Amino acid sequence: MSRKLRFAAVGLDHRHIYHLVGENIAAGAECAGYCPQTDDPRVLEGFRDRFPNLRSVDRERLINDPSIDFVVSAAIPRDRPGIAVEVMRAGKDVMVDKPGAVNTHQVEQIARVAAETGRIFSICFSERFVVRACEVAARLVAAGEIGRVVQVTGFGPHRLNRAIRPAWFFDPAAYGGILTDIASHQIDQFLFFTGSADAEIVAAATANRALPDMPAFEDFGEILLRSDKASGFIRVDWYTPDGLPTWGDGRLFLLGTEGYIELRKYVDIDGRPGADHLFISNRDSTRHIDASVEPLTYFTRFQDDVRQRTDTAMPAGHALKVTQLAIDAQGMAKTI
Repeated sequence: MSRKLRFAAVGLDHRHIYHLVGENIAAGAECAGYCPQTDDPRVLEGFRDRFPNLRSVDRERLINDPSIDFVVSAAIPRDRPGIAVEVMRAGKDVMVDKPGAVNTHQVEQIARVAAETGRIFSICFSERFVVRACEVAARLVAAGEIGRVVQVTGFGPHRLNRAIRPAWFFDPAAYGGILTDIASHQIDQFLFFTGSADAEIVAAATANRALPDMPAFEDFGEILLRSDKASGFIRVDWYTPDGLPTWGDGRLFLLGTEGYIELRKYVDIDGRPGADHLFISNRDSTRHIDASVEPLTYFTRFQDDVRQRTDTAMPAGHALKVTQLAIDAQGMAKTI
């Protein structure tokens, strides 16, 4: 029987902390407590509503508790690397929300400390790891159902919800820019589904078209990228209309040499109810697959990696490679 792991939550600044904690509990780990420090009291209130039985504990006590195996964090993006470094130096593995860092110096620091300590640094790319349709797509691609994936198109639209966003959300130094932040999801999916270890950012652009009173904020971004195996296009934005029944119509297109797959991750617009819709067309048929009951595997695999010192949830170096590519795209992006 596998040893039950214990973990803590440090950094309650983004609502993604809910699935970092909830899915790790569902995967079998025990949450030993959380640090209540936050820049967004609404996140803390929501956390306490969802997890009323968890204990509030001082941050240093959690990080230095030898019985705790790993720490999860959805702190302000610029603060995540510092937390990760502190956690790893305390002998614990770490799982953070995306983006894992907002500049190259932070990426290099995380890589150095992870190598020195032998600890796991993982990023929960929720648009893959908390999307059941992605689990089915991964299995279909691995089975050769659409041949070799040669092109990936990823759309990551989001609802702005401006009235409830904290001040850091609009500060580029805090969140890293739209490509560093949101587009890291799509870069992760490009590398994963094409089996690519690296990629080249061919072109990138950002824009602010709907918030003239906040000129430093970016509400649109796009990336053209390429690896030795495939090419890809990414579009991200903050334009989701209020009339859509979810926060964004996230879509992923996988073009293979013998077929293609489309994921409608969160909504089949004006069609089938619910989320996690997968459409596949190949040599055998064209069909829809309801992936809404497919098990999520990332959190279970991560916990197995913590126990066994393996990298089944995410290849070693993948998290930081994705982060650096997103930062590179942000740095070279043309303002349009």
